[in-house]
Amino acid sequence: MSRIHCPVLGSRIMTAGDAALLIRPGDNVGLSGFTGAGYPKLVPTALARRMDAAHQRGDEFKIGLWTGASTAPDADGVLAEAHGISTRLPYSSDPTLRAMINSGEVDYVDEHLSHSAQHMWFGFYGNLDIAVVEVTAVLPDGLLVPSSSVGNNKTWLDRADRVILEVNHWQPRELEGFHDIYHGTALPPDRRPIQLTDPMQRIGEPYLKVDRDKVVAVVETNHPDRNAPFTAPDVTSAAIAGHVVDFLRSEVAAGRMPPSLLPLQSGVGNVANAVLAGIDSSGFTDLVAFTEVIQDGMLDLLDSGTLRAASATSFGLSDLGVKRFMSNIDGYKGRILLRSEEISNHPELVRRLGVIAMNGMIEADIYGNVNSTHIMGSAIMNGIGGSGDFARNAYLNFFLTPSTAKGGAISTIVPMASHVDHTEHDVHIVVTEHGLADLRGLPPRARAERIIGRCAHPAFREKLSDYAARAWAEHPHARHTPHLLGEALSWHQRYLDTGQM
Repeated sequence: MSRIHCPVLGSRIMTAGDAALLIRPGDNVGLSGFTGAGYPKLVPTALARRMDAAHQRGDEFKIGLWTGASTAPDADGVLAEAHGISTRLPYSSDPTLRAMINSGEVDYVDEHLSHSAQHMWFGFYGNLDIAVVEVTAVLPDGLLVPSSSVGNNKTWLDRADRVILEVNHWQPRELEGFHDIYHGTALPPDRRPIQLTDPMQRIGEPYLKVDRDKVVAVVETNHPDRNAPFTAPDVTSAAIAGHVVDFLRSEVAAGRMPPSLLPLQSGVGNVANAVLAGIDSSGFTDLVAFTEVIQDGMLDLLDSGTLRAASATSFGLSDLGVKRFMSNIDGYKGRILLRSEEISNHPELVRRLGVIAMNGMIEADIYGNVNSTHIMGSAIMNGIGGSGDFARNAYLNFFLTPSTAKGGAISTIVPMASHVDHTEHDVHIVVTEHGLADLRGLPPRARAERIIGRCAHPAFREKLSDYAARAWAEHPHARHTPHLLGEALSWHQRYLDTGQM
């Protein structure tokens, strides 16, 4: 049964190969997609074939690629393998593309996710030539039912010169009504406050809008999202979760937050899912989430009743999570709300709602500076994503990591972070399996003692304490955040020399 009920757009149905012919070398292309959900499934592969053919002829065919966040191997991956990406923003996790970014072949603009749409509106990125956006259905009046993510789709549809729609029959038609798309974008000096005071408050419409004259192609698909598997919590992640839950209980007992806590934000990954599992068995009830991604762990909380409702911009489920969602989709309607990432990650809203932010990291230094993006200070891993949007504006933020990496060879607590994404001024709580360091209100020396004593692995604790003591001793007139710069750098360099990274 067709899902394209608008006669004007129905007249533009074509194959993915024909649609890909409408994308030109040098175009800036905006793709839908966020954390492997809601990305276009066929046009990127068809475009990659064109790129391969052009390169075989000796012609260059590259595009600027803009998305909401990460996509999938059949979007980011195939375009990277075709050597068809010149620039990429604002976030990516594809390993092939990562290697090309780190080799210098692809220019990568690693942006806060809350900035990506507004910087597009400001004109900072240049012109968006064409958008390729997945939707669930096209209504008779041309309104679009969004799919399993929203991301930057509203902005891409607004700003692109031309639009290709992929209508995916795999996406459940019952998704209509799960979305709240805010169309009140305005530029300074004409901005007005966003009137959202409750995480589940609707301030927009259930549909995306597009100028039908800009739609140059409509492609029908029936392909699943990239559904990432999650592992059961291991001993390390379960210990991290336990520290977080115990701390939240102590905050409630101290009267610093209500028994139902404050809105939760959780980053993506196995540690994040473990923390959600810990919260699910903690005894907390009537919780609500204001976050980016709904993972399996958040479905667990919704199913158990621990979580009353969740606002996000995307799903990020495993295959089992997708089956569970689809089998009870009507039961989730009204309890899950998907928004544009310029709303889900908006600093004004995060601060107003008092969000509790929980995000992973690569390393933290003894003063509380956090690196969440780079290996050894030079090679990008994925990107900052939304962690800065939430951490900088949260009522309370946690940064979570196992205390070691590479089988225990590397400490994730270091003398000086090799790259800083979240400064010591923005970091509240550091957590590893060994303990939790509450840094609120502490000067640097006290932060260092607490991070080393509570978070560092015992195998590295003495070395870190020795470094701190000598740094304070050797800088009698600069003891605020003293460092032994050569030694701090060699702490990282010795792992490069042994080929550990």
